[in-house]
Amino acid sequence: MRIDAHQHFWDITRFEYPWMPPGESVLRRTYLPEDLAPILEEHRFDGSVVVQANVIIEETWWLLELAARSQIIRGVVAWADLTSPDLGSVLDRCQKNPKFKGIRHLVHDEPDLRWLLRPDVVEGLRELARRGIPYDLLLRPPHLPLIPELADKVPGLRMVVDHIAKPLIASNAFEPWARDFETVARIPGMHCKVSGMITEANHSAWSADDLRPYVQHALQCFGTGRLMFGSDWPVCRLAGSWKQVLAAFTQACGPIPTPQREELLGGTAIRFYGLGE
Repeated sequence: MRIDAHQHFWDITRFEYPWMPPGESVLRRTYLPEDLAPILEEHRFDGSVVVQANVIIEETWWLLELAARSQIIRGVVAWADLTSPDLGSVLDRCQKNPKFKGIRHLVHDEPDLRWLLRPDVVEGLRELARRGIPYDLLLRPPHLPLIPELADKVPGLRMVVDHIAKPLIASNAFEPWARDFETVARIPGMHCKVSGMITEANHSAWSADDLRPYVQHALQCFGTGRLMFGSDWPVCRLAGSWKQVLAAFTQACGPIPTPQREELLGGTAIRFYGLGE
C-alpha cells in the first residue's frame, strides 16, 4: 500500500489561516479530499495522512469528521493544546476516532526557540507518550539541538521530524543542519518525513539536483525503515505540483531496491502511524 504521509486540507470559508501569504496565492482557496483523490489515484497511491494546518481545536474536530467521510484519508495528525489542563479529555475524544493517529503543533512559528522544552509542553508530551500517540515535530534547523534533550525528558515519545527539519536549500546551506540532523537520527525510534523540500528551494528555479544532497543525507542517517515520503500538498503548489514532488523525490533518492522504495512510499508510514489498525 502506498501512502502520502504528509498533506493538508483546509477550508478558507470556515477557518482563518494566518500563516498563508497575503494577497493572491495558489494556497488561498479551499482544498478538500475530492481535490486530492484523482491525483493519488493517477499515481497509484492508496491514501494519505492529513496533517493539521491550524492551531484551533475546531480544525481538529473538522479534520476527524472529514476523515470519517473520506476513504483516501488513512490517518489524521491533529492539533491539541499540549499546555491545557483539558488535554486528557481532548485526547480521549480524539482517540474515539480510529483515524486519529497523532498530534502536531506549529513549533517553528513559536517566538520562543525553546518552546518544546517548556515544563508545561513537556508535561503534555508525556501524556502523549503515556497513550502511545505519535508526535510530529515541525522544526527549523535551530530547533534540532533541542530534540535529544526532549527525548531524554519524554522517554517513549514516538516522534517524526517533518520536512527533514526544513534545511535552507535555496541558499545551499548544509551545516549545521546536517550535523544536528545526524544526531537526532541516532535517537531510538526517531522517524523522519522526506517532504516539504521544494518550498525550501528556489520556488521558480529548483531541480532534483538541489534536493539530492539533503535526501541522500537523510537516507544515510535514517535508512528507508525510518523515512517516509510526503508531498506536503497543497503547500507544495507554491513551487510545483504533486507529480513534480514525487518525481523529484524519486530522482533525489536514486536507484533503490524495490522493497526499500516501497518502505519509503508507504511501509514506514503504515508502521509508524499504525494505519492498518
